[in-house]
Amino acid sequence: MCVVAMVTINRRNTSRTSAMSDVGSEEFEEENNKLGEYVGDRNEAGERHGHGRAVLPNGDVYEGEYENGKRNGQGTYRFKNGARYVGTYFQNMKHGQGTFNYPDGSKYEGWWVEDVRQGHGVYTYANGDSYDGEWQRHLRHGQGVYHYHDTGSKYRGSWVNGNMELSGEFLHRDHRFQGNFNNNRPRGPGKFVFPDVSCEQHGDCVQTPQDESEAEWEVKWVPRCLSGLTLSTPVSVHTGQH
Repeated sequence: MCVVAMVTINRRNTSRTSAMSDVGSEEFEEENNKLGEYVGDRNEAGERHGHGRAVLPNGDVYEGEYENGKRNGQGTYRFKNGARYVGTYFQNMKHGQGTFNYPDGSKYEGWWVEDVRQGHGVYTYANGDSYDGEWQRHLRHGQGVYHYHDTGSKYRGSWVNGNMELSGEFLHRDHRFQGNFNNNRPRGPGKFVFPDVSCEQHGDCVQTPQDESEAEWEVKWVPRCLSGLTLSTPVSVHTGQH
């Protein structure tokens, strides 16, 4: 017999994701000044062209390929604060496949478009959490899996502008939750699946204020019915522009 108690879904335990190390990337702006020390190839016009190494006025160091005076092709850029980018450039911008190591120990490996994370990539956070999925304009956007290092739980599903949105599921050691999400919180109809006892609990996620000011909200699970295991519906992911 399957017996499942009423559940309160705590936002803090189910949806908190780590902050990225380069929000806006302002603190990791690359130096494009043509001054500084340079040793390497040049073209007939005297521009940096081919392979070279530059020590820039702000203390950053770039070693790699140039084309007509601009970083272009494979290269390594070392920031004076300890950050490092190894990958492809196009006209001085990170563009294509590349790996960015941040001073706090976090790392992004994946695709870049004109200096921003865009396309598929894996971000490993300083606390051990990781996200493997699609990006748009530096934000988690599209289909992706977020892994919580401390608990081993995962969120798999849709992201919009950095937040869990639309359909997705939380995967835990002995059960999972499938449903819809809004602004990182479960909302509306969903179900808990307990494979070990061949049982599902269907219900609704309802947001309720935690205090009179309604500044903090919690998500309460209101069960409706129990059933045996049903075929899981694949999580549909929406990657449209928002």
